[in-house]
Amino acid sequence: MFDALTDRLSSVFDRLGGKGVLSEKDVDEALREVRVALLEADVALPVVRDFIAKAKEAATGEAVIRSVRPADQVVKITYDGLVEMLGGEGPATELNISLNPPTVILMAGLQGSGKTTTAGKLALRLVKERKKVLLASLDTRRPAAMEQLAMLATQAGVESLPIVTGQSAPDIARRAMSAAKLQGYDILILDTAGRTTLDEAMMSEAAEIARIANPSETLLVADALTGQDAVRTAKAFHERLPLTGLVLTRADGDGRGGAALSMRAVTGLPIKFLGVSEKIDGLELFDAQRVAGRILGQGDIVALVEKASQEFDAAKSEAMARKLAKGQFDLDMMAEQIGQMKKMGGMEGLMGMLPGVQKIKKQIAEANINDKMIDRQLAIISSMTKAERKKPDLLAASRKRRVAKGAGVDVAEINRLLKQHRQMADTFKALSKGGGKGLAQMAQALGMGGGGGAGGMDRLKTLGGGKMPMPSEKEIEEMAAKLQGDGGFKLPGLGGGLPPGFNPFKK
Repeated sequence: MFDALTDRLSSVFDRLGGKGVLSEKDVDEALREVRVALLEADVALPVVRDFIAKAKEAATGEAVIRSVRPADQVVKITYDGLVEMLGGEGPATELNISLNPPTVILMAGLQGSGKTTTAGKLALRLVKERKKVLLASLDTRRPAAMEQLAMLATQAGVESLPIVTGQSAPDIARRAMSAAKLQGYDILILDTAGRTTLDEAMMSEAAEIARIANPSETLLVADALTGQDAVRTAKAFHERLPLTGLVLTRADGDGRGGAALSMRAVTGLPIKFLGVSEKIDGLELFDAQRVAGRILGQGDIVALVEKASQEFDAAKSEAMARKLAKGQFDLDMMAEQIGQMKKMGGMEGLMGMLPGVQKIKKQIAEANINDKMIDRQLAIISSMTKAERKKPDLLAASRKRRVAKGAGVDVAEINRLLKQHRQMADTFKALSKGGGKGLAQMAQALGMGGGGGAGGMDRLKTLGGGKMPMPSEKEIEEMAAKLQGDGGFKLPGLGGGLPPGFNPFKK
């Protein structure tokens, strides 16, 4: 998301970075380009005008003109403006959970916006927060809509309201309310019907359901790919329904991001969630500061840690840590790391959360570092025998040809994978010397603790939840330096690594 805007803004700020002192002309030219970048990202014109007016007022003051690094001040002003546009500083807007259960969450939106899928994703998120959730479909018009929600409920591990044919949407809402109260549910999610376009019948039905259910949250689900149409839809719904928040779906496919940047400013409603994939767990809490950081190419380390904590298998990680402490690192362990990377969103997902990567996107593309490469590496390792994975030195020329044929790749790719494995194995072996002190230091830099055991994993799991501070900048830089070798910064499955001296943790 926001790829085009990030590229454009990065080029603007790079040009400013070469100047020691900024004149008012420099600031005007920079803001003019920022304005064009926002308009090209499909941000609503009134929102852009307001943004530029405030930014210009802040950027032409004495603090910028005389600052040590005025370019950094302009970036900060742009960042502050984006944060305000997206919802302001402070914690992300959580759901309003009623003290008297059941809390009713009403999902509204046009047909095809991803409303039903989002209801399932939200149910899964609430289950992870130890809530008892009931899903109920009120969509009596779209074929198989009720069956679809029932399938999503099964995937999320929650109950769905039994389907009774012939009932109207208001009657289903009453039955769902009664079932939720009698059976002790914490949350009731009502999935309403949609249309391909706005019409009076749909609005009237949704308004009647809202009167019956008296929801604590009425969330409008809108497709980010529709741009300003999504903004207009939000305004139309807000005029008829007591909307409390917005959910933007298909955010991962929206390269411009105009809808997200406009909706808050136009409607005054907070964006509460972003749909970032088609998977049942592809729903992210929206945070204005973190999104603004992504737009300016600063990455999102907090999201990376949260994703890691969700995907961690503590038992496997502890077993791997014990092996690494002894300097052991075989191809099965490498495959395990690559698999963890895939679970965390693949190469593209990870790179989007690392600061500084935007500036080397071209080098990454030229190095052919992508999710297909990860899949090929997993296929190569899977084509080996158990003995070969444990002892890669067994892979003579004839065995390499057999593995290449089984994986559908060239022998050259086998050699690249083995070279990468040797580099990683050598790194872990070096870190394991001295009783594993190097690994302990790296673990401490990651926030895992140096004492080993389950306690370290527990500490990492709480990191994303804000129960402990992030590692200091110095600790992160020391960790990055340890992981850098002759081939550059190393991440599992990166073939030859990234360019030497590259540190994705360095802003």
